[in-house]
Amino acid sequence: MKINCFVPFHNAAQVKNTVASLKESPLVNNIYLLADNDSADQPAGCEIIRIDSLCSTATIRKIEAKAGTEYTLIYTKQADLRIGMFAIERMVQIACDSGAGLVYADHYQITDGEKKNNPLIAYQKGSLRDDFNFGSVLLYDTEVFKKAVAGIDTEYKYAGLYDLRLKVSQHAELVHINEYLYTEEENDTRKSGEKIFDYVDPKNRDVQIEMEQACTDHLKKVGGYLAPHFKDVDFNKSGFEYEASVIIPVRNRIRTISDAIKSVLNQKTNFRFNLIVVDNYSTDGTTEAIDAFASDDRLIHIIPENKELGIGGCWNAGVHHPQCGKFAVQLDSDDVYSDENTLQKIVDAFYEQNCAMVVGTYMLTDFDMKMIPPGIIDHKEWTPDNGRNNALRINGLGAPRAFYTPLLREIKVPNTSYGEDYALGLYFSREYRIGRIYDVLYLCRRWEDNSDASLNIEKMNAHNTYKDRIRTWELQARIAMNKNK
Repeated sequence: MKINCFVPFHNAAQVKNTVASLKESPLVNNIYLLADNDSADQPAGCEIIRIDSLCSTATIRKIEAKAGTEYTLIYTKQADLRIGMFAIERMVQIACDSGAGLVYADHYQITDGEKKNNPLIAYQKGSLRDDFNFGSVLLYDTEVFKKAVAGIDTEYKYAGLYDLRLKVSQHAELVHINEYLYTEEENDTRKSGEKIFDYVDPKNRDVQIEMEQACTDHLKKVGGYLAPHFKDVDFNKSGFEYEASVIIPVRNRIRTISDAIKSVLNQKTNFRFNLIVVDNYSTDGTTEAIDAFASDDRLIHIIPENKELGIGGCWNAGVHHPQCGKFAVQLDSDDVYSDENTLQKIVDAFYEQNCAMVVGTYMLTDFDMKMIPPGIIDHKEWTPDNGRNNALRINGLGAPRAFYTPLLREIKVPNTSYGEDYALGLYFSREYRIGRIYDVLYLCRRWEDNSDASLNIEKMNAHNTYKDRIRTWELQARIAMNKNK
């Protein structure tokens, strides 16, 4: 077995250690340096390939032209790479045994001089997000690699590597090796709560358009694409005393719950609404803070009998309360509505857009509600025709969210404290329109107690595994639905 390796190249000093590490394996045949500049110096024995960027389709085609060995290794970083003892041999062994089209491995990362474990997660059919973490060392079965490249019919500037991965997955499995096989430098030291908004940053818009196109093409190939045909929603269900209910699940938010409640009770509408606060056995004074508003008969304070509810379970308790309104509207316990017209805008959108779910726009703020980067999160990548397909690629749909209560009561909310809203968005969008509001309706506070403000790698992996699982189930359901048409 032999391997041709492809390494991003800036100058000889930058690739020196990486090339030396790769050459330690007798399986390595040729090392090609992918250069996006005119640097002339190069390590002996390496051939330079001129490219525009590592992520373009043109680069993938140039790699394919030089991929003449059984396996093809692509390294995706410019920082130093140190391959572990017999690590390449191990990757090839697993690739052979599993018949994988691509294998990737757990590894160590050096950040600010400190070496840490960087475990990855298993790839699923629903792992469609373009930021799935494979690490920086990708080992492809060259035969599968070439089949994937032969199927490329769109030239991408940014989505070439992503498109390749999707097409490889159409021919073979992508296999995770949960062994620590190499060490890499990590330069992105941002907290998890900062990284998660990269895909909605306006400066990345051109990238996202290409990623959406590649994902949509993949869905068409695997039978999971949904054409823009939707069921109409009948809003004439009777028996609702209130037009809308805001639902706030809460546990131990003494610092913020009063602000959230006030922002709801200050709403001005032309319909009757109430507020259902589901208090999940708070112990820090939150319960007493809620009771301070008891004189307002619009407030319903629930302490559920079930003590094993996550956020989704609390939502179920609120939605199935007999006084829940026709529309159930979200507000997190540490956030506030942007002004007194939010609830009216949301309910109007249901009727105007004939949708079963509405998603608004929010602004990120600090605890004192002053805007922080990246600022306004509007999810304008959503389109009425293709939004529900692209929803399988991105990690969220936006906020605040609101639902037509009769349908939500049928579907139920997953009893989790992460991803339950995303699961609902995918499920609703399978058959119904999702309404959008691009006015800022919501101030989303980022502070130390947020659920995703700063997560360790184990928690991030758990969250990402669950969302990939949600996507997998949804993709399976859509493929089955298309087959039955």
